[in-house]
Amino acid sequence: MQAFAKLYAELDQSTATRAKLAALLRYFADAAPRDAAWAVYFLAGGRPRQVMATKLLREAARKRAGLSEWLFEECYQAVGDLAETIALVLPLPGRATELGLADWIENRLLPLRDLDPDDATTALCGYWDELDAAERFLMMKLIGGGFRVGVSRLLVTRALATHGGIDAKRVAERMMGYTDAKHQPTAEDYLRLFAADDARAAPGLAQPSGQPLPFFLAHALLAPTDEFDALLGSPSKWQIEWKYDGIRAQLVCRANAIWIWSRGEELITERFPELSGLLAKLPPGTVIDGEIVVWANDAPAPFALLQQRIGRKNLSAKVLRDAPVVLIAYDLLESEGIDRRSEALFLRRRRLESIVRACASEYLLIAPVVAAPSWQDLADLRLGARERGVEGLMIKELGAPYGVGRTKNVGTWWKWKIDPLSVDAVLIYAQRGHGRRASLYTDYTFAVWDRPVDGAPRQLVPFAKAYSGLTDAEFRQVDAIVNKTTVEKFGPVRSVTPTLVFELGFEGIQRSTRHKSGIAVRFPRMLRWRHDKPIEEADTLGMLKALLPEGHGTR
Repeated sequence: MQAFAKLYAELDQSTATRAKLAALLRYFADAAPRDAAWAVYFLAGGRPRQVMATKLLREAARKRAGLSEWLFEECYQAVGDLAETIALVLPLPGRATELGLADWIENRLLPLRDLDPDDATTALCGYWDELDAAERFLMMKLIGGGFRVGVSRLLVTRALATHGGIDAKRVAERMMGYTDAKHQPTAEDYLRLFAADDARAAPGLAQPSGQPLPFFLAHALLAPTDEFDALLGSPSKWQIEWKYDGIRAQLVCRANAIWIWSRGEELITERFPELSGLLAKLPPGTVIDGEIVVWANDAPAPFALLQQRIGRKNLSAKVLRDAPVVLIAYDLLESEGIDRRSEALFLRRRRLESIVRACASEYLLIAPVVAAPSWQDLADLRLGARERGVEGLMIKELGAPYGVGRTKNVGTWWKWKIDPLSVDAVLIYAQRGHGRRASLYTDYTFAVWDRPVDGAPRQLVPFAKAYSGLTDAEFRQVDAIVNKTTVEKFGPVRSVTPTLVFELGFEGIQRSTRHKSGIAVRFPRMLRWRHDKPIEEADTLGMLKALLPEGHGTR
């Protein structure tokens, strides 16, 4: 635990890639494989479910520190991070421990889930007494499910490859499925990353051949259309497809079984039983990259419908009937048990078309190719993307192999998304951020105007929260205004006198009975601060509702 806490602090405090890489290499050189297995799991994005409820953690820490409720709350508001607050207010440890990371996770932290609240609190207080502030901070991040650190998965892969003396692409391939929440990493899993053989044995899977392959990721295409010819050449050199709004997934059909993996390396086979039925129709040794979408009336349905299905614990017959899914296939990674990723895209496409045609299943479709003589013609088609239920266009180099991650050294995939929906909204509530923003009000609630049916004066109705899109300097300016215009305090939240208007962008919109406005928006973010617009000219709820697509469902 001490070694991983030291690594966590080094990674968090440094912004230099070389320094972070050196810290990772030092850790892997000295760590026991069992401890390193868990370190890789967390650093690569693994997120075990929360061990103890936040309310229970707060109360246990408050009592252990001997603080009143109001004083603990003031400390939390000053610090801005619960894990850091707890680490700082607890009394000094009474003893030290040399217990490693794996023993802490497997024998102490995870068993807390199965204890009643009193026993869990007693055990937790005993653990606190063995750790210093840095170790407690790390422990609270792991318990609360809020572990984040400033290191990319790519850098972790690079460090492992350097440590093991093997190619980084091979390590990336072997790490696929490593962070699946249903599996606890072991020393064997860690050592397998550096094994001499190339076996695709996924950690903890009954069938070793179920391991997915690394996804190839696209770059955002932001250049003006009139620069495309110089940047990309003729459209004839590219395969153009619609960009579907669903779950990026990989279907692995090997060893008489099917596995469905999300891009986040979560095994989601049981969530989509329709796709498991493809086992009887697909040839063994097939791996397909595609998008899972709800498909209705020969068209993709809004993502909100798929989101409803994902959130359900039980998939009833009604849910399966109301939200039928398909896999829209757009690349072939393996066929007949042969890795096809090094082949040119146009060759993989031919093989994929043959497989989908032979499969003849309503649950497996192939992404249609969009053809147009010029980039301007494609831009005109892209304008109608939202009406088609898609997010824009994908642009893929015809002669390129299938790469690993977001890279340009083997050919490029571009995502040419449509512009976000947007409205001008008024800031009405603010809350402090987290981490380096803990001292600033950076998390905002926005509202639009609405006129009640009884003819009363119009009022501001909240509809979205956003915390990204401004520069650091702009955040500091808004923070100063929030402090000057605060009207009331509701715990960590402040209501402010409405004075600021922002253009708010979002990817999607739907009706919602859970929100006062009757509207829910997807991925809201601040596009710009409207210094030029008074609050009276902000947009209305009617304008917001006008953005709803026809026939849109309710969440």
